Amino acid sequence: MKKQYFFLILLLLFSLGLWAQNYTNLIAKAGDSKDYPKSAVLGIFDSTRVEMQESGLSYYYMHKLTKVLTHTGAKQLRVVKLGYDPLSAYVEIQKVVLYKKSGEVIEIENPILDYAAPARAIYWGAREKMMEVGRLVPGDAVEVVSFKKGYTYALLADEEEKYIPPMRGHFYDIVPFWSKHAIQEKVYQLRTPKDKNLQFEVYYGELSAINQSEDATFKYYSFSKEDITPAKSEPNMVSKNNVNTKLLMSTSPDWYAKGKWFYKVNEDYGAFDPTLRVTRFVSYLIRNAENELDSISILTHWVADNMRYSGISIGTGEGYTLHNCEMNFADRCGVCKDKASLLISMLRAAGFESYAAMTMAGERIEDIPADQFNHSITVVKMRNGEWKLLDPTWVPGVRELWSSAEQQQGYLMGLPDGSDLQYTPISPPENHYVRMKANSVIDEQGNLKGSITITAEGQSDAAVRGVFRYSVRTEWRKNVEKELLKLNPAAQITNVEYTDNDKYLEQPVSISYEYTIPNFALVTPEEIIFTPALAQGIFKRAMSHLYLKTTAEEKEFGFKDRCSRLVEMEETISLPAYKEALALPVVEQVDSPYVKYQAGYSLKDQELSFVQNASYGKRVYEAKEWPDYRKAVKLQKEMETKKIILKK
Repeated sequence: MKKQYFFLILLLLFSLGLWAQNYTNLIAKAGDSKDYPKSAVLGIFDSTRVEMQESGLSYYYMHKLTKVLTHTGAKQLRVVKLGYDPLSAYVEIQKVVLYKKSGEVIEIENPILDYAAPARAIYWGAREKMMEVGRLVPGDAVEVVSFKKGYTYALLADEEEKYIPPMRGHFYDIVPFWSKHAIQEKVYQLRTPKDKNLQFEVYYGELSAINQSEDATFKYYSFSKEDITPAKSEPNMVSKNNVNTKLLMSTSPDWYAKGKWFYKVNEDYGAFDPTLRVTRFVSYLIRNAENELDSISILTHWVADNMRYSGISIGTGEGYTLHNCEMNFADRCGVCKDKASLLISMLRAAGFESYAAMTMAGERIEDIPADQFNHSITVVKMRNGEWKLLDPTWVPGVRELWSSAEQQQGYLMGLPDGSDLQYTPISPPENHYVRMKANSVIDEQGNLKGSITITAEGQSDAAVRGVFRYSVRTEWRKNVEKELLKLNPAAQITNVEYTDNDKYLEQPVSISYEYTIPNFALVTPEEIIFTPALAQGIFKRAMSHLYLKTTAEEKEFGFKDRCSRLVEMEETISLPAYKEALALPVVEQVDSPYVKYQAGYSLKDQELSFVQNASYGKRVYEAKEWPDYRKAVKLQKEMETKKIILKK
């Protein structure tokens, strides 16, 4: 018997030696930084095997071998780190092996640290497990074997039960077949019970191989991709998940089933049942409301402005269950889903039919009913039968009920009968205007005396109000004055008037200046030279398009602005005596379906008029729309330096 054990041990050691030798050869042949100049590390292989149980509980077996290519890569791999939520997932770092460039193979046996993950605004108890690998050099490689069971929502129960996904009996996953670094081969394998019907789709590219098989008990799926290059980046590009190869899988039959589940799980919990205290408070808030939209607006903005964004955990169901009315009203804090929940409760207390909805901020939702959501909102049914979207998370201090910074965004309503995936419409640029009107006089010495009035609405209104929103009232005037001083530090402001930001719902923002600027124009014995104040640019905080980089003539990927927008400028300048004006600047125009720009000067006697209008018709653009967008932005920037020259 002892001899048998001895030979078994020898056989095991021999097998492990062969395995290590195979990996050593694999690492040596993988290449170096010359072969992968855009990568700090190289994934030699990245393998995931998933076993789905009948309940939906899934076991993930992960195996990676990664080679260090540069000193930056050495820093990246010096620790192995796995993040997890203990309420919904269990993780293990099972094995870490270091393959030195010299050929030495070391199994790392350092302690595994389990600690609270850094948190900001969301305090749900996320944790991290970490093991130190130690100092690495280019040519070294790290093998990591890890294990996970669970899902990505938070659920609290006993033993294995707490790792079963909230849609019991179902499975979903989103697998990115792209990376920041090069990967020679990535493999994802899935085993499901035979009675599970899996939908899957590959987006934005192709895989090297897709295989399916089954036996009497299980179905098997295998997906792989070779030679993955580092994902490209462009300024202001759409999410990388919307341009790089990814695999979506789900056993949920359709979006209606997902919507029904979201409805039921929150109704069963009683998330939206208004308390007597809340009902009485709602009656007080809407006592002077003139119509249904007025009531909806009052309640939406009360929740937006009075419930802070700070996520605390309820334990069971956290992550997908919306906190109940009593908790939300008492604590006045929560994440997006909890703010949406309190608004639903208040709307129901006011007699409205209202439910929760899910959306994905900043990323497109593909048409596979997986959990492609990161944000919760509210929907309310109007008397005419239409559903209206409300977002108390994104509209504090904003004169909207649904933030237009979320236009062209997918959402799913949690209705009793379910719903299909829908997309939010484009908000016309006229809803987000910023208008500037100026009148000024330039004397013979080049001094300017003038006035400017800025008004705005929608998301542009919110951008202008940034001078108030992020500071105390005692700083408001100083912040408003700073905006004009950005135009010219020598400006002397004689009067400033602005709307009361605490009453932002009563009217669009308006800011008016009266000011003088000594030596505004350059006066020589022969000429008077200047650029009108509005042409130079003021309150650029309301024109985010001016901050997009326009170096590239073309884009490979779609790109995003903050919101659709309309910019209108009009300035009239009374001029000193002059003999003639040199040719006034001539500006090209842009006239495309979603981008329009025009500007120009006119001169009549002693009065110069300047007009500049720009319209940006949506938030998310296709790559082919970049040339027109870029041209409009560049033309506006060029106007900032074009000179008016008058001959004396």
